[in-house]
Amino acid sequence: MCRRGGVEGEDAVTDAETATFRNPVLPGFHPDPSICRVGEDYYLVTSTFEWFPGLPVHHSRDLVHWRPVGHVLDRPEQLDLDGVRPSGGLYAPTIRHHDGRFHVVCTLVDGTGRSGHFLVTATDPAGPWSDPVWLDDAAGFDPSLFFDDDGTVWFHACRPATEDGAEPASPGRTEVYLRRLDLAAGRLVGPEHVLWRGALVDAVWAEGPHLYKVDGRYHLLAAEGGTEQNHAVVVARADEVTGPYTGNPRNPVLTHRHLGPGQPVVAVGHADLVCTPAGDWWAVLLAQRPYGGGYHPNLGRETFLVPVVWEDGWPVFCPGVGQVRLEEPRPALPPHPWPTRPPRDDFDAPELDHSWNMLRTPRERWWSLSERPGHLRLRARPETVAERGQPSLVARRQQHASWTASTAVEFTPAGARDAAGIVVVQNDDFHLRLVVTRGGEGDRAGRVVRAVRREAGVESVLGEHALPETGRLLLSVRADGQDHALRWALDAGAEADAGSGGDAGSVGDAGSVGEVGPRWQTLAHTDGRMLSSTVAGGFTGTYIGLYATGEGGAAAAVADFDWFEYLPHAE
Repeated sequence: MCRRGGVEGEDAVTDAETATFRNPVLPGFHPDPSICRVGEDYYLVTSTFEWFPGLPVHHSRDLVHWRPVGHVLDRPEQLDLDGVRPSGGLYAPTIRHHDGRFHVVCTLVDGTGRSGHFLVTATDPAGPWSDPVWLDDAAGFDPSLFFDDDGTVWFHACRPATEDGAEPASPGRTEVYLRRLDLAAGRLVGPEHVLWRGALVDAVWAEGPHLYKVDGRYHLLAAEGGTEQNHAVVVARADEVTGPYTGNPRNPVLTHRHLGPGQPVVAVGHADLVCTPAGDWWAVLLAQRPYGGGYHPNLGRETFLVPVVWEDGWPVFCPGVGQVRLEEPRPALPPHPWPTRPPRDDFDAPELDHSWNMLRTPRERWWSLSERPGHLRLRARPETVAERGQPSLVARRQQHASWTASTAVEFTPAGARDAAGIVVVQNDDFHLRLVVTRGGEGDRAGRVVRAVRREAGVESVLGEHALPETGRLLLSVRADGQDHALRWALDAGAEADAGSGGDAGSVGDAGSVGEVGPRWQTLAHTDGRMLSSTVAGGFTGTYIGLYATGEGGAAAAVADFDWFEYLPHAE
């Protein structure tokens, strides 16, 4: 069991290039982080809600540099997300390692099939992971596991609080409860113990609980206040795992809610602790970085890393500062960066990269990397990104406030509903589409590029331009903060047929910024604030993806994407 470590600054790295690191350590939509250490290796999982594969696993040797190694739930038979609403699905996983095995416990919320808590295990965090073992008698959400020194395994989670064990308490009032888990039988046993209802009087949304044993005492770490600007980290401790728990008189031990609006980092909470081999403590937690005026966190909830020390038997987060900063002194661990991931995916690998996700569980193989080597082929299924189905969409997280995403696509729409291109997605009712489709009617129908904005379920066409009936098209979305420019260009050799000019291109015919290339046309500019959860609701961040839809059937149209490139702008 890890004990309290030394004070902040011991064994500090002195090299000027490695003395600090930049937060967040996992930028973009990576909420509810949970971490464990095995020897000198660290493993971290985060929530994914309605996105598939579920629960990405990241690996680090220095707590700063992380690489994806797989997903906990990557087989359709493991995970039923059919029809799950936006921001339903997989909530708040916890990862722990015990006796040579990794354990992840999580909650599937509002599933149209199976819902509730489940447990999966693996000997290798990269997988394969087991099929879920459902804990049918466990209520609530945000589960966690604690392996005690005597071998007892304790399951703890949150649920709506009740008054006198019968009547529901006020809205948002929750409680942390504890029960023993029989791992071999895959079920909870023994009596329940209610541990905590929050630090503040009438606290709402006590959630994200984790238990630790430090210097012989049990420490309960939790969040409260809701997962937006009032989010906070609180802690309590007890002499027995079942309680009673006494709150830290300095609670909350970390929050930004008292700083007011306009801060670069807000909504701090949902922490998990880890101890290095040298005895230093760190916490991973979620926070948001709004931008573009007001509270608009398009990036979603991201994973940050902060130092922790122990004083008077209590954890002190961000000692001497009390805030989560964008730049922190790095851990006293040997720097271990991973090979840089290229900004462009040429779709040359046999399987999709770990960075790509899909909406809900794929029940058929509508994508291919082999039918046309060097291309991602999407078969245009009838489901659209505006429905709660499983559209032909592969998407990756937005990870910067300013960025450019580009692709080269070959697509010939047959019917009026056939469309393929780039989408920028918050959810089914809030997104942008830049697609090749068919415009006009009857003999006048022809191939066009169209920009569509969908806000609160209402669609508006921002711009449209006629295209030659054949030929490869370049599509690009450039975001400068909340200003989103939707652009297109004909591939080299096809421009002469278009008879139109446009902006000088920043993406060349090979797709790299700065090269001389085709002449771009800006089809529309639009405000991206509606892509934030503040406007759209929910708990997810923005995704950027490649998309195809159509009438379906045996003769469904196919879209071939030669490459996809995501480039951040200099900040």
